Amino acid sequence: MNTFFQTLIVGLRLGSIYALVALGYTMVYGIIRLINFAHGDFIMVGGYTMIFVMPLMLRLGLPAWLGVLAAIVVCALVGMGTELIAYRPVRRKGTNMTALITAIAMSLFLENLAQAIPAIGPNPKVSSQIFGNGGFKLGTVTMEYTTVITLVISGIVMLVLYAFTQRTRLGRAMRCVSEDKAAATLMGINVNSTILLTFGIGSGLAAIAALMYMAQYPKVYTTMGALLGLKAFVSAVLGGIGIIPGAMLGGIVIGLVESFTTSYISSSMADTFVFLILIVVLIIKPAGILGKNVGEKV
Repeated sequence: MNTFFQTLIVGLRLGSIYALVALGYTMVYGIIRLINFAHGDFIMVGGYTMIFVMPLMLRLGLPAWLGVLAAIVVCALVGMGTELIAYRPVRRKGTNMTALITAIAMSLFLENLAQAIPAIGPNPKVSSQIFGNGGFKLGTVTMEYTTVITLVISGIVMLVLYAFTQRTRLGRAMRCVSEDKAAATLMGINVNSTILLTFGIGSGLAAIAALMYMAQYPKVYTTMGALLGLKAFVSAVLGGIGIIPGAMLGGIVIGLVESFTTSYISSSMADTFVFLILIVVLIIKPAGILGKNVGEKV
């Protein structure tokens, strides 16, 4: 029983990280129907930003985790730059297929660009400790403070993001653009600015995900966002891509599946089960757990 609860805690912690990344996918897909495969590499950008900023924070006598503020800014700028330089021209003249290819190309470009920068290079870098050690007992199970922080931050981010999209003027503008870009333009909404803002928010979430990931696995490397991004994409699809609570739900489910597979079956089969879930969901309920199947008009 102790193994079960420890596995459950690990799954929730891992799922919270996937959920944070999936929220970024959901933000972009929800507004322009683009699967931004470069989103995983924004996590890498955030990770390296913190690697360089955290020593400065410590020298100033500040907590290392405050480096995430710089990472959020850098990731947001990189995300908006990607939209302006790569995605916007494709949106104007390309198709859904060319947009998807562009997203994959941007992912590879960011990874190779990072390796070409002398200060980064291809070798992994180890980060300093972000949060303190320790935890508390829940019966016979140890709950680490890092796990609690990860769960709490993921929940807060989801609630804030949901409230933002539902109750603020900018959030409502995002939903209008998502429903009908032409009608949104007629209502006086600047569609391009709204999309740019969405990319900035989604990319900033990648920096928070990088913080949570580094708190668990204190190592940064140029391809760290590739598999992490794919699993988060599966999470978004499972929960219902484009739906904020769905991203959170999907992330938790995938984290639990991976954790229990590793603990009770085999660690080498964990990724297999994750992507098997994607296939099953696409067959049974393509819209995801919280999504609604909508018939296409012809």
